Formats: sequence, structure tokens, C-alpha cells
Amino acid sequence: MTSELSISPVDGQQDWQALWGLTDRIYSSDPCWIAPLRMERKKLWKKNNPWFRHAVGQLFVARRGGSAVGSISTQFDELQADEGEGRIGYFGQFECINDPEVAIQLIQVAERWLTDKGCKVMRGPYDLGINQSCGLLVEGFETPPMILMGHAPRYYSSLLASSGLSEQKDLLAYLIEPDFPAPVAMRRLVSRQGTRLHFRPLKMQRYPEEVELLRQLFNDAWANNWGFVPLTKEEFAQTGTEIRHILNPDHACIAEFDGQPAGFIIALPNLNEWIRDLRGRLFPTGWAKLLWRVKRGRVSTARVPLMGVRRQFHGGALGAAISFGMIDHIRHALHRDGVEQVEMSWILEDNQGMNSLIKAMGGRLYKRYRMYAKQIG
Repeated sequence: MTSELSISPVDGQQDWQALWGLTDRIYSSDPCWIAPLRMERKKLWKKNNPWFRHAVGQLFVARRGGSAVGSISTQFDELQADEGEGRIGYFGQFECINDPEVAIQLIQVAERWLTDKGCKVMRGPYDLGINQSCGLLVEGFETPPMILMGHAPRYYSSLLASSGLSEQKDLLAYLIEPDFPAPVAMRRLVSRQGTRLHFRPLKMQRYPEEVELLRQLFNDAWANNWGFVPLTKEEFAQTGTEIRHILNPDHACIAEFDGQPAGFIIALPNLNEWIRDLRGRLFPTGWAKLLWRVKRGRVSTARVPLMGVRRQFHGGALGAAISFGMIDHIRHALHRDGVEQVEMSWILEDNQGMNSLIKAMGGRLYKRYRMYAKQIG
């Protein structure tokens, strides 16, 4: 006889231990899974997370017979536009044993929570929002995830489909070798701009000002993109603080056209190389290992999580020149510092310009993440 399923809000260390035990069981036979740092997972839900100044959320755990069998989060962000479909709410942090009944009840809990907030659409999965990790891995299970990207069992897509969710948008991840032969056409596009187009590294001596400039560029560059939610000053300042100790200024670039900021790109070392053997734990010895690895700063892979070109340059030759020029500017430093592969992610499946540019540079599509949605309320 199957024990009754119960789903309750995560409240306290005992629930967190149950969640960590659940993921350990689900991924125990997956050689590509890298356990995220437990303290970072809990930190997402701290009240001082600036994201919660404009959003609300709740994390749930499902149990059967006293054992955790699933989890789901549900969130509503006041800054999310309704996009003509009605108020949009999120679900995320979905983990589940291979049991459609558990998945269906988890999704139903998220639906009820969001309906109470007046939402008409449920979309996900999001870690919290679109500016964090999002999308369900549906292709590329054979390799481990890069920094701030997700991983999942193959059966999760079937569980979401059985719960009434429909495919909405694919997010793509490419691998590229930084010593690729530069396309002649791209070099010509950049050279035609002469001295009007200039590329510079990040100025660490005025880091807070540079971080704010990056935020402004990001919000302008991404404003017309699907699912866009602007980053607040507090959110991006916190992000800047968190990545400062691993950010190499030569692996970041700001493009200037006629002396004005026109775009930016940031590549981060793949932190997952450093934490893979820690199993999510920093105690008792994980701290020392991680600090030593960060100090050495040696990785063979990196990821470009942030890149954007001002909207006024979108869709033209100048925009392409800015994009390529920024990539070209940082790739030499990455190669010099021993990086052999760089992930460019995520890229919207219908972003023709960026997809074409990455392929022209030898980029290989190697992972696909999928967003799902459902009408509710």
C-alpha cells in the first residue's frame, strides 16, 4: 500500500536536509551532476536577498512515508510584465522521483499558490527569476553543467508534460574554443568602424561604478527580449560583490562607440570545476579546498553569462561588429590563461543574429534548456 503524499512549505534545517538527501538520491548514478553549494542554495531564500524586495516566493517539499520525494518553488515578481497573457507567475527548483503522481501534485500546489496571487499563467522552471538559472535541460545530458547552469534527469520533461505544462521557449548553450580562426567578414566589420569603436577591459579601481554601468547596459540591451525583467541596482550590486573574487578584468570588456558605452561582455571561470568533488559541502574541509583553487585561478572552461549590445545598435552591421569585437577582445586573454572551452549561454532559440554569429565562430550547440508554461486561474 502506497503511503499518502504530503506537501508542505520548507521551514527549517530538517526540511533542507530532506531536500539535499532527495537530490543526492536522484542524481547518485549521474556522473555529470555537480551538487551546488548548499549554503548558496539556502542563501537564495534569505530575506535579505534583494530580489525579494519586488518578489515573493515559497519553496515546498513533498514527502511519502517520511521520505522526501519531490520539491518545487513558486514565485511572483512584481517587475514581470504580463506580455498580454495576464499576470505571469513562476515555478522552479523542481526535483522529483520518477513518479507522475508526485509531479502532478507538486505542479498543482504551485498552481494554487500562484492563483491566489492573481496569476493567469505559470511559467518555468526558474531558480527564482529569469536573471538566474532557468530552463529544464532537455539535450546535453552527457556533460556536466557550467557555472550557474542547471542539470536534470532525462525523465523530468515527461513529468512536466504529464502535469499539463506545454513547451514554450528553448534556451541554447554553445561551446566554443577561444583560439578559433576569426571570420574574415567579422574582422572587416570591426575594422570599418576605425577609431570610433573601442574595446576596453573592466576598470577594477572603480568597480562599483563599472558594475552600475554594466547594469544599465544590460537593462537597455535586453529590454525587448522574451521574458525580460530589469535588474535593480541592489540586485546587480550584490551580483557584482559575489563575482568580484573570481572575475578577471581581462575576461570582461566594455565596448565604446564614439566614446559612449555601447555593449559589454563578461566571462567567468567555471566554478563547477572547483566544487565538483565537494558534494555541496564546505565543511569541514571544503572551504580550504575552494579557497586554494580560487587563489590558483586555474580552470580549463569558462562561461559567458552576461553580454549585451545597446538596443539602438540591434539588427545592423554595427551591432554585429560590437558583438564580435567584444568576444574577440576577451577570447585571447581566456586562451592565454589556459581556458580551452567557453560556454556561451543562454541564447534564445529565435535570436537569429547571435546564433548565427556564434556558429560563424565555430560554436557548437551542445545543450538545450526548455521553458514550459500553463494557463491557470
